[in-house]
Amino acid sequence: MELVDTRGYEATTLGDIAERAGSARGLISYYFPGKRQLLQSAVHRLMHLTLEEALEREPRTEDGRERMARAIDAILGLAAARPTLMRTHMAGILQAEGFVQCPEQQRLAFLLRDTVTRYGSEDVDTDYPMLRALLMGAVVAVLLPGAQMPLARLRSELFHRYGLD
Repeated sequence: MELVDTRGYEATTLGDIAERAGSARGLISYYFPGKRQLLQSAVHRLMHLTLEEALEREPRTEDGRERMARAIDAILGLAAARPTLMRTHMAGILQAEGFVQCPEQQRLAFLLRDTVTRYGSEDVDTDYPMLRALLMGAVVAVLLPGAQMPLARLRSELFHRYGLD
């Protein structure tokens, strides 16, 4: 992620990644069919760890509304803190290979589904994909070159939609 964040996706090779990781390139290729899948998995890991940290930080809460607010802030915060990485990730999802479901993505999905459940959703199977879509849309809106929307405005809109303070 650091290499893509600083050099860009195209300028980063699997060889560069293997060297940075202190691993053989063949070993990385064994686990990931390509650079795009590796990057998506790494970003999903960053997202799930960031979200998990936000949800579990002190003071720890079981309040669904507070957890929803923390989830929104965590994901939008990543877009603000790591714009190059998140822009590359979103662009990769929109490529022909599309969205890669990996263990890291499934951990992220579990946390978001759990957040929707604790928030009090009566239809998690509908509300979870909606939250995911709204967050992805907000991230794109923050990152869109030349047409970015202010993060505070997007946060406010999401908080309003979910009735959060």
